[in-house]
Amino acid sequence: PSYPLFLSKMSSSVQNGTPSASSSNNTESVLREILSKRIMTIDGAMGTEIQRYKLKEEDYRGEEFRDHHCDLKGNNDLLSITKPDIIYNIHKSYLENGADFIETNTFNSTFISMADYGMEKLAYRLNVASAKLARKAVDEITARDPTKPRFVAGALGPTNKTASISPSVERPDFRNITFEELVAAYEEQTRGLLDGGAQVLLIETVFDTLNCKAALFAVTNVWNSGYQKVPVFVSGTIVDKSGRTLSGQVSEAFFNSIAHANIFCVGLNCALGATEMRPFIQRLANVANVFVSCYPNAGLPNTFGGYDETPELMAHSLHEFATSGLFNIVGGCCGTTPAHIKAISETVKGVEPRVPPKPEPTLTVSGLEPLVFTPTLNFVNVGERCNVTGSRRFAKLILDNKYEDALSVARQQVEAGAQVIDVNMDEGMLDSKKAISKFLRLIASEPDISRVPVMVDSSNFEVIVEGLKVVQGKCIVNSISLKEGKEDFVKKAKIVRQFGAAVVVMAFDEEGQATSTERKFEICERSYNILVKEVGFPPEDIIFDPNILTIATGIEEHAEYAINFIEVIKLIKQKLPYARVSGGVSNLSFSFRGQEAIREAMHSAFLYHAIKAGMDMGIVNAGALPIYDDIPKELLELVENSIFNRGADSTDRLLEYAEQLKKKGKEKTETTQLEWRTKPVRERLSHSLVKGIVEFIDQDTEEARLAEPSALRVIEGPLMEGMNVVGDLFGAGKMFLPQVIKSARVMKKAVAYLIPFMDKEKQEKLLSDPNANVASNNGVVLMATVKGDVHDIGKNIVGVVLQCNNYKVIDLGVMTPTEKIIQTAIDEKVDVIGLSGLITPSLDEMIGVSKEMERVGLKVPLLIGGATTSRVHTAVKIAPHYKNPVVHVLDASRSVVVVSSLLDPTAKEEFFHDLKSDYEELRQDHYASLKDRTYLPLNKARSLHQKNDWNSAEKPTKPSFLGTKVLDNYPLDKLLGQIDWNPFFATWQLRGKSPNRGYPKIFNDATVGVEAKKLFEDAQNMLKKIVDEKLLTARGIIGFYPANSVGDDIEVYEDEERTKKVATFFGLRQQAENEMDSYLAVGDFIAPKSSGIKDYLGLFALSTGFGCDELEKKYVADHDDYSVIMLKALADRLAESFAEVLHEEVRKEHWGYAKEENLTADDKIKIKYQGIRPAPGYPTQPDHTEKTTMWNLMKVEENTQIKMTESLAMIPGASVSGLYFANPNSKYFAVGKVTKEQVEDYASRKGMSLDETEKWLRPILSYE
Repeated sequence: PSYPLFLSKMSSSVQNGTPSASSSNNTESVLREILSKRIMTIDGAMGTEIQRYKLKEEDYRGEEFRDHHCDLKGNNDLLSITKPDIIYNIHKSYLENGADFIETNTFNSTFISMADYGMEKLAYRLNVASAKLARKAVDEITARDPTKPRFVAGALGPTNKTASISPSVERPDFRNITFEELVAAYEEQTRGLLDGGAQVLLIETVFDTLNCKAALFAVTNVWNSGYQKVPVFVSGTIVDKSGRTLSGQVSEAFFNSIAHANIFCVGLNCALGATEMRPFIQRLANVANVFVSCYPNAGLPNTFGGYDETPELMAHSLHEFATSGLFNIVGGCCGTTPAHIKAISETVKGVEPRVPPKPEPTLTVSGLEPLVFTPTLNFVNVGERCNVTGSRRFAKLILDNKYEDALSVARQQVEAGAQVIDVNMDEGMLDSKKAISKFLRLIASEPDISRVPVMVDSSNFEVIVEGLKVVQGKCIVNSISLKEGKEDFVKKAKIVRQFGAAVVVMAFDEEGQATSTERKFEICERSYNILVKEVGFPPEDIIFDPNILTIATGIEEHAEYAINFIEVIKLIKQKLPYARVSGGVSNLSFSFRGQEAIREAMHSAFLYHAIKAGMDMGIVNAGALPIYDDIPKELLELVENSIFNRGADSTDRLLEYAEQLKKKGKEKTETTQLEWRTKPVRERLSHSLVKGIVEFIDQDTEEARLAEPSALRVIEGPLMEGMNVVGDLFGAGKMFLPQVIKSARVMKKAVAYLIPFMDKEKQEKLLSDPNANVASNNGVVLMATVKGDVHDIGKNIVGVVLQCNNYKVIDLGVMTPTEKIIQTAIDEKVDVIGLSGLITPSLDEMIGVSKEMERVGLKVPLLIGGATTSRVHTAVKIAPHYKNPVVHVLDASRSVVVVSSLLDPTAKEEFFHDLKSDYEELRQDHYASLKDRTYLPLNKARSLHQKNDWNSAEKPTKPSFLGTKVLDNYPLDKLLGQIDWNPFFATWQLRGKSPNRGYPKIFNDATVGVEAKKLFEDAQNMLKKIVDEKLLTARGIIGFYPANSVGDDIEVYEDEERTKKVATFFGLRQQAENEMDSYLAVGDFIAPKSSGIKDYLGLFALSTGFGCDELEKKYVADHDDYSVIMLKALADRLAESFAEVLHEEVRKEHWGYAKEENLTADDKIKIKYQGIRPAPGYPTQPDHTEKTTMWNLMKVEENTQIKMTESLAMIPGASVSGLYFANPNSKYFAVGKVTKEQVEDYASRKGMSLDETEKWLRPILSYE
């Protein structure tokens, strides 16, 4: 046959033979010798070490690429050319700390990955240069101690494409990379690495096994082109605790899929820390008959995307792995450093190395999960219904281009017990290559189906190859034979072997199809010897199909066909070790087409006897096999008479029975109703979403639509309920990624069905009410994977869910520069921006985006999502840079709730307020938990003070008076409307749960609502009595003074001449390293003395506690503790309300810098006004002694009778005091911990002893 170009290349490349362990070069012998004696060590992370250099764009470009058309920062592989000394020194550091292997800096050095940087043509050169750098380091270190040779492992990364997963939810059969492209890329990379001096090839971080198979295919092509073989290592990546790769395979299935390539070592790396990786490396070590490697991350990523596991802790974990015999080679991945490698190499010294097991050869195939043909497995059912030549229903669906409906046929086969799915597209009206490729890609998106292995079935070998190129698991090829002669047979067998598939061999040769027992075995034996002895095909991967031929035809020569098949099984099992036997069972009963009851009985009876003889597997409709003992005795006798040719009339008698059965109308029909289809529509929709079943989604969605008030309610109700189940299962690790994508596809189809109805409802609403505001969508959400990151599956799922809920989604894709995100947001007037990223550097990009959003004045909410992101990281590292809402979204199912809350005019303010409170708590908890907090030197912190453009800013407003004003007997009734009731309920330890947090929603809380309502009513009664009977008195004082700042402090002057200083308020500056660009002190909010600008400072002290002691005594005398607590709580609330009311009067009247202000009470509680009123002793100025300056300056005690104790507590207790700042840039902040350097400086400025100062500042000291 004339094969196409790709096939010809493969067939010619394998003419030199399949690689075998014995033909590998000297490196393999040396490694085997070393590994028999000790555990070897591989290096740690390259990226972690590169980040330490804090390289900039120009460093990546160098001179050669100075004018390159796009950004190159982040292209670490390029540093092998532009900064070779850095890469060389990193290699040397790992070698000097105990590494036996170092990986080349080529993780992304394929033309596929380099396309992101416009550097496709540089791929070969990068590999050569990187390998030479590594080899230089290895040779230098080995020369120091030749008794300990070191090795260069040429790293082949996974690329940024995935051959097994569609990047499009809408097109599950679409792939953005082909097998041929991957092979070409890996061939070029392999040649470059070998030409540069790599001694080992390491295909690593495999998240998609099909990509890995392409790499192995490419490596074999390189060997066959004349390159000397070197050992090949493969390392997969289990992405989470579900124990699966990104493309869904478990570790055992992963190994089964690649074991054909004579790999030297298999292992796991990345994604998990050592502790999390243990169960999966254990499973791999149990099944791998080769050496095993393990190089985990330094623990799981922390909240900031970094890795915290110390060298000692990681080494301790891996020591236990070593003593348990889990690996032969150990090292580190993300977050590991030379110190980690040193600790690891030392901890495994002297530990006996793992000895690879030598299991009995047995057929092992795989889908997402392994299928091992153990002695206890019994018979393996191969589902036959996905065959256009054997199933009329399936053929019609494929010919009508209803591929998704056709998937239900495969799913039903698996549910009915098929352990392998046979797929055949041999139909004259089909483009069989395209059809099999499309269907197998669709199967890959259906985990319920793809968990089982695939049998790629065709009489056209080109179609078989097309199928092999799209399946990640270890397939079975059906079939090859000697029909076209030995040369063709060998050629095809080598190609099948290079793809790693098992093969079905038919009992055909140049003379035709075998029918007798003798001829069947003759052909099978000849085929076996060619495959095993000449091709090097593992005998356990050979499956013979000695031809199940049709019986009961009335033709005498056919009568022995079933007997002959059963007899040859016995011969194969006796004389052809490890080979398996299969057959197409439906051929047996072909003469009874249309009489399913007869056919099924024949199949069941035949299999009963064939399995006893040793038949391992068969292509059979597993759902239509009656139990042997359940076959009616008369029918069973007739069937077995035909199978074993018991009498010349056996066929006639069976035909008579069939006619009688037809007359009685007892033929079995396929009317089985799936059980879940009988459940209520909400449960059916949920089932379809969770299982990803599209077959019934339209009819179920329509039923739900008729039951709901509107089409939109179907989405918001039953469909979102189903997606929430999906989200919960995914979060709990009970669903994996391909299933979630499948669920999203079902959701999208349901929404697509509802869209016309929603459009019609909008039009009807407009007709009934022309003034109605019917939005075309619920809002516009811009989504992007940040620059430097190419991962977007999670983002795509979020986009689908949002679109399903009537949000317009603008998806900018991957590798999106900040400026594109910002400009698109402005141009498209988006309502929300969502950022996604998977890798750690993406976290820094997100921070950069948030800063830029703040700089350009965007006001839209920012959503943060991705595997390395977290709520704490968002609160601590991102949110402080952007004044508007920044929300971490845990997963896709939560995105709608967050976005709808942010865009709801009635809910968004409260949502943001609660969010800010939650994030502030997270920040404080985080900083409080830091043991090794770093602090800036005082001068450095001062240099990073808040920058105010005093000269161009509006000049400070002069207060309406200078000096003091006393407010005596302030009307209490003016305070009632400004009371913040939230602290009141906190005093009584009553707290509602979301969404019923805070006043007044707390009254709706199921747990505390009733009690809160009673408490509030009691408070209102007491408040009324206090106001009506004037039981408490409100009194205060305010003062305004000319002022200017000097460094951290504020000087107060006697008059506008500003020549006589009457007081100084001292400031403390933030020193603890934080994520902000400035380190604050109160002096930043007043114009500097050096500016010549006249600024002012306000002061106040007030109390509503006068009369409280007398009332308390009365309640105590009555043993009324409840009223005592209520009184103090209300007096405290009135004092805070007095401070709020008075501050408003200051802003609008007494100082008058915000005369036009018009805020609600809720706005004031949320501090939406200009200016602040910080109190001494609180976070902004933690020094209580500053109150003494206030009391002396305003003569507070003389004017108001508000006193202070020795500890500077105010009497009465319901009192508030503080400073007024009018600066529009002033804000509350927490000074946090300070160093001794600042405390000494502060004490000196205040003229206090160090001991006295430390006493008052003890809570904020960073030292003992």
